Amino acid sequence: MGQELDCTMHYKHRALAGRAQLETDFLLFRGDERLKIPFKELTGVKAAEGVLKLEFAGGPASFDLGKAAEKWAQKILHPPSRLDKLGVKAGTAVALIGEFEVAFTDELRERGATLAAAAGKPELVCYAAARTADLNRVARLAASLPPKGALWVVYPKGGAAIREIEVIEAGRAAGMKDVKVASFSSTHTALKFVK
Repeated sequence: MGQELDCTMHYKHRALAGRAQLETDFLLFRGDERLKIPFKELTGVKAAEGVLKLEFAGGPASFDLGKAAEKWAQKILHPPSRLDKLGVKAGTAVALIGEFEVAFTDELRERGATLAAAAGKPELVCYAAARTADLNRVARLAASLPPKGALWVVYPKGGAAIREIEVIEAGRAAGMKDVKVASFSSTHTALKFVK
């Protein structure tokens, strides 16, 4: 999700100024104190009068977010699916290059996406890169995209096999712009490039 707002956090009988960041799986607050609240640990989520209140084992914590409080509560309670994050809709032509789990192809079929060959000018190309050497293929994949197409490079989290900067550099070297990052799974990240 990657949304950020300056706000006041009320936590453990203190009011702390800082910045709240809403991500796919957690809310992160940075200020005089840092607090990361994984959504899987939440026992309650409420928003009223511009305040987002989160209940969890180490809480509660509330955030003065103004108009965004209700929207953030809805995003926490109803997070976007993996396909929502990737921009896959019914009828989207998607090419899968590399090794992907069967669950992902099942999700694509259930959504009504069309699995296409890369040569067929799909709207989205998902490329699984396992190591830095795999990034050599990004330029060819970028050249095969239609003008409004997108390339998602899916790579292991943690930077051991591939670092994010290497993925960004490969896309930019291919004449593309990185526009979005998304958590693809518990083990992989996806970075979106467009022409």
